[in-house]
Amino acid sequence: MVTEEKWDIEIAPKSSLFDLQLKDTWHYRDLLLLLVRRDFVSFYKQTVLGPLWFFIQPAITVAIYTLVFSNIAQISTDHVPAPLFYLAGTIIWNYFSECLTKTSTVFKDNSAMMGKVYFPRLIMPLSIVCSNLIRFAVQFILFILVALYFILIKGEDIHPSYYIFLFPLLILLIAALGLGLGMIVSAVTTKYRDIAFVVAFGVPLLMYATTVIYPLSTVVARYPKYSWLVKYNPVTPVIESFRYGFFSNGVFDWGLLAYSAVATLIILLTGIIIFNKVEKNFVDTI
Repeated sequence: MVTEEKWDIEIAPKSSLFDLQLKDTWHYRDLLLLLVRRDFVSFYKQTVLGPLWFFIQPAITVAIYTLVFSNIAQISTDHVPAPLFYLAGTIIWNYFSECLTKTSTVFKDNSAMMGKVYFPRLIMPLSIVCSNLIRFAVQFILFILVALYFILIKGEDIHPSYYIFLFPLLILLIAALGLGLGMIVSAVTTKYRDIAFVVAFGVPLLMYATTVIYPLSTVVARYPKYSWLVKYNPVTPVIESFRYGFFSNGVFDWGLLAYSAVATLIILLTGIIIFNKVEKNFVDTI
């Protein structure tokens, strides 16, 4: 009598384009934690200041923005102290841009591992998003400290609104948007390497199409003809909602936030589908 053999893991080609392997990804969550730890440790292993760079980078950026855009260009900050205004936009944008740029090269950067060992490939971009979340958490602490400084020492009239409770949703949206766009780009770069250069050059320029260095109200008032370019950038409603939640100043629109959420969901699902399709044969083209 022949008994049927039972296996713990069965590796087989996917039968459907919409097989997203989410169950397998959950089973490999220990690997996800190891990759997050690896990224965090290796990035600052041979630096003198180590994780202090999490504070130094946004602090220098905000100082330059305050000097150039607030003091020299006299761009409005919606009655919010300039350093605090720029810091709020900077930490959100940094998280998005890091997720996007690092995920966009995930196949090239990890081709050796992916070509030899089996694991759900979705683990790699997810580890990038999670490791950058640690960096965001540290910079968010800096944001809170700066806000307390202006409230308690400078006596600024800054108070949060109840929209502050949307904060976890906003971070989830910005992470999903960076992840989805990054996976789409990573799939394309396996065949067309030029896209990686376009992303490296274009992402910093894309910042100027968001409200990192100016409020949405200023764009709508001064440039109504072109305001739609900024308003319908999916990153803009997240930044504006973040500021409105913590400062009670700026523009909050449920319609724009819903648009951002729907666009993010579409981009994320598209990215996962394309990523899973390309990862089957990327070794032959990378």
